[in-house]
Amino acid sequence: MKGLEFVFLAVGSVLGAFLRYKVTESPLLFNTLPVNVLIVNVIGAFILGAFVIVSQQWNLDGRYSLFTAVGFCGSLTTMSAFALDSSNLLENNHYGPLVINIVANIGLSIAALIGGKSLMSAIINN
Repeated sequence: MKGLEFVFLAVGSVLGAFLRYKVTESPLLFNTLPVNVLIVNVIGAFILGAFVIVSQQWNLDGRYSLFTAVGFCGSLTTMSAFALDSSNLLENNHYGPLVINIVANIGLSIAALIGGKSLMSAIINN
């Protein structure tokens, strides 16, 4: 990795981590279901979906992928916090919220990624 590529990756990572921190610093619960992590995962998936289309259509340099896909979206979204939230729900015998958490994080993240791709495709192709 060259110096400029590292800078793109580092800046994207810092920005994504900062945004995740700001969104998740105050726990937001819906009954016993933690939604902060869900929010960052869905937003990150949407941004990634939109970026994939932009990157393909405009033949962006790989450094932009380092910045956006790997750095920003990689630091914004969080599988480890999702796993921790799920584990805590399981340990506290909150089985309904556990299932909702798993289905929502995975399902809504995939839907958001597809939505981001679809929206950006519609914008670019019109």
